[in-house]
Parts: sequence; structure tokens; C-alpha cells
Amino acid sequence: MKTPFSRPDLSPYPREKPSDGSLRVTFLGVSTLLFDDGETAIMTDGFFSRPGKLKALTSKIGPNRAVVTRSLERAGVSELAAVIAVHSHYDHAMDTPLVASLTGAQVIGSTSTANIALGQGLPADRIQTPAHGEPLKFGRFTVTLLPSEHSPKPVAPGVISEPLTPPARLGAYEMGECYTVHIGYDDRGIVVNGSAGWVPGALDGYEAEVVYLGIGGMGKQSDEFRSTLWREIVATVGARKVVPIHWDDFFRPLDRPLVPLPYFADDLTKSMDFLLSQEADVELPVAWQITSPFGR
Repeated sequence: MKTPFSRPDLSPYPREKPSDGSLRVTFLGVSTLLFDDGETAIMTDGFFSRPGKLKALTSKIGPNRAVVTRSLERAGVSELAAVIAVHSHYDHAMDTPLVASLTGAQVIGSTSTANIALGQGLPADRIQTPAHGEPLKFGRFTVTLLPSEHSPKPVAPGVISEPLTPPARLGAYEMGECYTVHIGYDDRGIVVNGSAGWVPGALDGYEAEVVYLGIGGMGKQSDEFRSTLWREIVATVGARKVVPIHWDDFFRPLDRPLVPLPYFADDLTKSMDFLLSQEADVELPVAWQITSPFGR
């Protein structure tokens, strides 16, 4: 029986199958994605600590070094070229500097993300705050940050104006700028839209075969909202494959099976029903599973 505290059943929905092409992608919860071609690896967000609800809401939080280290080891990550934060809320950017420190990566993001990194002692020369549309090259990857919006009514919508030293209250991890990330790989394209939001026209002129689409909060929005999100993000780039991300309950540890948020917080059923009604292949990702975004 559906109640505000029950959770949607994942069993009816198609899941990504494991595969191992020349470019491999691993979903690691929320909007954390590992892209690896065997020569260069990059990651979005890098959020692994996932403090429990009580701790996150009532006390100060910061990166859990043991959990982050263990998660990177499980994912087979020893070196990254870049960690790209889609915005600066704690469930995206809190662990980003530690991931960079452990892997030698550059941190890519907003000035708010830069202040999280500086507050954790990452040197300034390991932090980049590119302009919208500025391409950054990492091996065969070209990363471009484009303006985006959070899903409606975000918590802590401000900016972080000075270095933030953890532990800190959840609300101190203010959102800063939001990005849609376009990842070019040779002559092919991928989009990571970490939140269910958009800036009209931001993706005009860009192409992508695959969209990793943040759907957190989308189930609580109107049909018009969902249709506009699809049009601005998926249809604009011509994607034929959509992988929903940011649907899991990020208060639960990543070493447990991922589950959706309860219905009172979001409605994954409504979101998935909408996505599956569109003209694209829609598959939920499986945590820790290696997939190939373009096929073999």
C-alpha cells in the first residue's frame, strides 16, 4: 500500500546492463559518475560519505575519509584527471576536494565549490572555475560547464563566499552556481544534468547521444515542468538514451542497495512513468556496475 513513508518499487523499471566498451561509466549514487577509458578518468561530484539523516540534519558534517577511501578502492579508482561538481550542496561537493586530494585530480566547479576545496586545504592551483562554455581537455575528454538551475525550492540557495572548513552545518554547503556538464569524447557527446532544472537554450548547438538526467524532485512537479525539462535537456541535444540519476536516498550508505526516497519527499513512480512515455531508451543505473554509454 502506498503511504507517504513507503518507497516506490524499482522492479518494474528497465535497468542498465553491465557492459565494457572502450569508454566505461560507473554510477556511484546521487550524481556521482565515473568516466574511464583506460587512459584517463574523470568523475562528477564524488560524493561518498552520505551521512545519515539524523546526523546531517542535526549536527555538523564533513567528508568521511575512511568511507571515501574505501569507495574509491571499490570503484577501482587510484587516479583521476578531474572531479567536476555540478553545484555545491553537500550531497554533491562536500567530498569533492578529498576525492581530488586522494587521486591527484583537479577540482572543477563554481567559486562556491572552490571555497569548499580551499577550506579543505586543496591548493589553489588544483582548482579551476571555468567560464560558461569554456572547454577543458582531459585526455580524450572535453568537459564544458553550461549554466543550469536546481530543481525548484532548493535548500541553501546562496553562495559560499569564503573558504568553508568542515565539519559544517548542512546549510553552510550553499548551492552556488548550477551546471549542466557536456562531456565530449572524441566526436561523441554525453550530458550530465545533475539536478531536475535547466536554463532555457543553454544546450543549443550541443549534441549528445546519452543524457544522465537528474530527476530528484521531478516527481513533485507538474507535467509541464517535466515536459520542459525533457525538451530543454534531452530533446535539444538529440539524445536517444537517458539514464536517470539523483533518485536514490542519499542518507543511506552506498554499500547498501540503493532505494528511492519515500513518497513524501519525491515520487519516483511519477517521474519514471513520464520518462518511459518519451521516445528514448530509459534505463535506471545500477550502483558500482560498469556500463558502456555508447554500446560496445
